[in-house]
Amino acid sequence: MDDFRALPDLALRTLGGSVIWANDDSFADRQNLILPGPAAFDPAAFGHRGKVYDGWETRRRREPGHDAAIVRLGAPGIVHGVVVDTSWFTGNYPPEISVEAASVPGYPSVDEVLAADWRPLVSRVAIDGDRENAFPVRSPERWTHVRLSIYPDGGVARLRVHGEPVPDAALSSDGLVDLAAAQNGGRVVDCSDMFYGSPSKLIAPGFATHMGDGWETARRRDDGNDWVVVALAGAGRVQLAELDTSYFLYNAPGWARLAARVGGEWVELLARTRLQPDTRHRFVIDGAPPAAEVRLDVYPDGGMARLRLFGERT
Repeated sequence: MDDFRALPDLALRTLGGSVIWANDDSFADRQNLILPGPAAFDPAAFGHRGKVYDGWETRRRREPGHDAAIVRLGAPGIVHGVVVDTSWFTGNYPPEISVEAASVPGYPSVDEVLAADWRPLVSRVAIDGDRENAFPVRSPERWTHVRLSIYPDGGVARLRVHGEPVPDAALSSDGLVDLAAAQNGGRVVDCSDMFYGSPSKLIAPGFATHMGDGWETARRRDDGNDWVVVALAGAGRVQLAELDTSYFLYNAPGWARLAARVGGEWVELLARTRLQPDTRHRFVIDGAPPAAEVRLDVYPDGGMARLRLFGERT
C-alpha cells in the first residue's frame, strides 16, 4: 500500500488502546494522544494547569533528559508507519522525537513494560510544529506497545500507529457466542454492590465509551470482595472470557475470579488473576462444565466496563 495512513490506526482509544505511562503530563493529559479525530483548539481556553491543549504536553524541562509516553496498542500488529501530529503546538512542540516498540505477552504491569526489550521504529529525528510528521516503518514483527520519546520536552497532539492487526491465535473466538450478552438473553441476577454503576452495563452491547458506562462499586473498608452473578443465555460451556477494565484507570479491581454454578456448587473457571487498569483482558477457559450461571468476583472492589463469556450452548 502506497500510503501507510490508509491502514488502521492500531493505537486508537476506540480499539482499546491506552497510554499506560508517561513520565510527565503536567500541562495536557497523555490519553489525548490516541483520541480519534483531529485535535481541536480554543485560543480562549485556559485551566488551572495553563493553556488547554487537545494533546499531550509536558512541563518545561530544567534538567538533563527527555520525556516519553508508552501506548499499549488496542490492536497489536505489524507497524507500517507512525504519525507524530503536533497540530496547534507552535512555540511548544518538541524539536526531535523517536519511536520504539516492544512485544510483551499477556497483561504486563507498567514496570514490566518499562523493562521490556525495546526496538527502534523511528530513530531520533527532527520534526516540525503544527503539522503531521509522518514516518514509514519497516518492521515485520508483531508489536504490542509503542514508546514515543520527545527531546527534550513539549507537546504532541496525536500519535498514530498505522499497520496490520495480528490477533493472538490462541484467543480466537470464531464460532462462539457471547453467552453473557444482554442482546443474546443474558442477565444480571445478583451482585454485592452497585454504588456507582449498574452491573447490567457489564453485558451491554459494544465497547464502553467512558468510566460511567460500566459497573463500579464503593470503596471497601473490610476484608471482603465484590461480585456479580450473570444468568447465561441458556446453559453452555464457557471457552473464552473477556474482562474489560477500559476507562477505569485508578479504580480497577486488582484481581478477578470466575466460577460457574454446577449442581448448586460454584466450580472455578478462572483462578484469581491479576488485572491491569484500562485493559481488555482475554482468557482461554479449558474444560468448563455446562452451566447456566457464572459469578465474577473482583478483589477487593472497583470498576469493570464489560464482561464477555464466549462459548457454545449445550
